[in-house]
Amino acid sequence: MTIGSTGDHTWRHRMWRHLCSTYGGPFTLVGPRETLYDKAADSPASYAYADPDFPRGHLAGWGEGWLHMAPLIGEAVRTTRADVLLVSLGLIDLGFYTNAEQTAQNARAFVAGARAANPRIAMVWLPVIHNVRAANDPPFAAQVARFNELLAKTAADLDEPASPILLASVPPTWDIDTDTYDGTHPNANGEHQLASAFAEAMYQGWELGGEYTP
Repeated sequence: MTIGSTGDHTWRHRMWRHLCSTYGGPFTLVGPRETLYDKAADSPASYAYADPDFPRGHLAGWGEGWLHMAPLIGEAVRTTRADVLLVSLGLIDLGFYTNAEQTAQNARAFVAGARAANPRIAMVWLPVIHNVRAANDPPFAAQVARFNELLAKTAADLDEPASPILLASVPPTWDIDTDTYDGTHPNANGEHQLASAFAEAMYQGWELGGEYTP
């Protein structure tokens, strides 16, 4: 959802454009990775962004979820001096690696690692959004619903004044037929929807930025 594939703008780019026009101060996107995923070559080494003229740093990986990011987040926060983490994870975990309860535990490990590196780190989490597998696989849909419930409880449980956690709202108009190119990964419409979810959470929760306008 976050790394993007060859030819995408990515929702990170849409978020960057939004903050450029609304934040009113210096900021940048950071992370130890900069690449997209090249599906044709089956390689995570593409730089073929639709618009490469933006800070491309991120920590996303094709096929990587909370399970994979929990051990990496501490070093990433330390080396990039990140202040705010925007997190869209969980679909791949539930689909291939873990169940809802295990994924919620990995979210807790992720928070512990991030806070060990920066005790004042702030985070915005996006629940797992609707996708084609959930539409066609009722047991998987139940796992998604269960995880999103646990994620909300985890965010409420771990939220601290010095290190706040916001739970973004799933875009109410998200439609896998119009917002994705394959039932899962966002097209241009979907990129704006995801960027809007994070932008609205930060604006309403912290008065950071402003209302999102595509």
